[in-house]
Formats: sequence, C-alpha cells, structure tokens
Amino acid sequence: MVHGSRSIGHYPTPPSVLPPGRPASCQGRHRASTSFQWFRSDGGDPAELVADYLADNGLRVRNIGRTDEQVCPTGAGSICGAALYVSADAGSVMSGAAPGAATPVPGIPDVYAVVYVHGPSGDLAPGEFELGEWTPSWTPAEHAAAVSSAREAIGRGDVYQVNVVGHTSAPYAGSPLAALHRVAALPGARYGGVLTGPGWALATASPETLVEVRGGRVITRPIKGTRPATAEGHRELLASAKERAEHVMIVDLSRNDLARLPGVGPVTVDELFAVRRWSGLWQAESVVSAPVTGRLDLTDVLRALVPGGSVTGAPKLAALAEIARLEPVGRGVSMAAVGWIGPAYLDLGLTIRTVAADGERLHAWAGGGIVWDSDPTAEVAEAAAKLAPIKAALLSYPGGKVSA
Repeated sequence: MVHGSRSIGHYPTPPSVLPPGRPASCQGRHRASTSFQWFRSDGGDPAELVADYLADNGLRVRNIGRTDEQVCPTGAGSICGAALYVSADAGSVMSGAAPGAATPVPGIPDVYAVVYVHGPSGDLAPGEFELGEWTPSWTPAEHAAAVSSAREAIGRGDVYQVNVVGHTSAPYAGSPLAALHRVAALPGARYGGVLTGPGWALATASPETLVEVRGGRVITRPIKGTRPATAEGHRELLASAKERAEHVMIVDLSRNDLARLPGVGPVTVDELFAVRRWSGLWQAESVVSAPVTGRLDLTDVLRALVPGGSVTGAPKLAALAEIARLEPVGRGVSMAAVGWIGPAYLDLGLTIRTVAADGERLHAWAGGGIVWDSDPTAEVAEAAAKLAPIKAALLSYPGGKVSA
C-alpha cells in the first residue's frame, strides 16, 4: 500500500515533458523532484492524503486563494509548484458516489501528484511510434441505446441530466510521448500538457476549467453545448434552446458546488453561454465564481468540485449512479481533474479531451450530456466529433504511422 512521496529518479521521466497547467513563466526550466500516488485499493481518504503530501512539500493547500499571492521563486532547486491529477474513481470516492465500472487503465494511479523544482530542462526526440486500429468498448448502437436508457431515467424523474461517455483504445509500439505532446498542443487546450509515471503517461487538450483559486476568488468555467466550428454551427449553437437549457442546468449545479465550499462568499455567474472554439468545434462556456472570504482547504475543493457537473449531470450523485449503471467501461483518467498548484493558487482543468498510455494501448474517452430531448444518433455523432482531433493529432508528427 503506497500513500507517500518518493523520488522521481526511481523511474525515467523525460525532462521535456510539460505538465498540464504549468506556469508559462517556468516553462522549460523546471524538473520533477518527488511524487505521490494513490490507488483506490489503497483505502484511506485520498483528498486528505494528497493534501498532506503537498503541504509537507511547502505548498499552501490548507489555506489557498489568499489575496497576498506569492511570486514563484526562481532560484535553482526552489519549488516551482506541483502537478496534480485525480481520476474519475477517486472523484467518486471523494464525493461519496456509487463506484463506476472497472477502469481500463488499472496500472495508472487514481491520484498522482508531482512536485517540481527549478532546474534545467532538455529536449524530447520524437522517436518511432506505430499505432494500431482503434477498438471502441461499445458499438454505435450500444452507445445510442445507453442514451435512450438515460432519457428513460430522466422521464422517470430519477435525474434531470446525465452525461454518457464511451471509451476506445488502440495498441501501439514505440514511444508515444511525442504523439501525446501533439495532443496537448491542440488549439484551445487551456490545460494542454503531459504527465508521466512509471510505465504510463496521460496527455490532455482540455479547454475546461474545473476549479481555479487565485487572487481571492474561486472560479469554475463549465462547458456544455457543442457544434462544428463553422459559421452555421455557431448560429445553431446560439439558437439551440435544447443546448442552452442543458447548459444552464449545469451552471446551476456549478453554483451549488461552489456554495458548498467553506470560506467563500456569494456565488455569481459572471458570464453565461459564451461560445468559444476548441480545435474544430464551437463550445458554450460560462464563468461562475465566488470571493474567498476565509480559510479554504484543498480537501474541501476536491470533495465539492470533483467530478465536475458538466461530465456527470444533475443531481450529481443521482447522475453518477446512472453513469455506473450505463457505462460498461470505467472512465479511468478522464472526466476528473488535472492541473497545477502554485505557491498560493490552484488551477485544475477537467480531464476531457484526454488520452492515456498504459504501456501497451492508448485509451481515449468522449461523450455528452443527455437531456429529455436528446437524439441518440446525434449524441453518438457528437462523441465521434470530439474524438476526431485527438486521433488525428496522435499521427500528425514525423515518425507516426498506422499499422497495417
């Protein structure tokens, strides 16, 4: 049972791997120092365990968001910050939700944190990489049937909205790191980056802020509503009553999540249904925030916000029960959280548009929010549209090829 920190030197971590959410001012001059990992089978409270680890390494996670934000130190060997990743399974534990299906990446921890110090960084050579055929964990018909089943649950009044997510995987040979960096560099990837551990890696091109605590405010930016990034798609998204209703429902859930936090003031919606672009898609985003008025602990933030409402549904616990019933494969590294903890701030993205490599296969997930008037065929097409840029990026560098 492993709960504590350990030296990164126990396994190879390429120095040029850029963790999600890292500060731009430190890019290229930070290196991994120690790490923490927790698997669901370990037991204990993952929120408390990772917070203890980070606090022991000098990060202010027991009282974050104060207005006297420190400037990141720059001296060699000084702590730059920490990357933090939380899986969907860990999010269920933290929120007290029903467990979902077994993860398809059991070798990847459910919580992982890496402390970085300032130091020289090197370059990553592309290397050879061969990708096999993608194999989805359910057929389009099975995906559509799950959407229909979710609609029936909504019709019974069990939930108001539920997010249905599918999984796909493909075998690979060689080193996937350069390909994963291409995923992280997709346009609109606010949290673009790569995180590695012993025998595994994940890359995210996530545009969505799960929670940011900075400058005296706690902020979440839920995304819900998707159309192709064309002029017609822009008009359709703005005019869709169904997409707007679905989006507002998640904004209300986000408001409730923030209101549960101790040490915060009144919650406000600062921006509603703003249309922004991610790669080849338009997506609707809102900004919800509250002032930090007292002591705010990382453990409280994780328990209230992970997993995010835009990938669960409403009410959150009822939606997670439906997800456990409907999805045949666990969400693994997706639909949870990854990002950065600085000297006096927190910035975690939602792990949508995320790929995991487990040593043998690449894994990816995509789905969408289901409401009463959702069309199953359209929902299957939307999930495919979200996966398309990820699949293309994995082969868009020299040395990448598809096996015969």
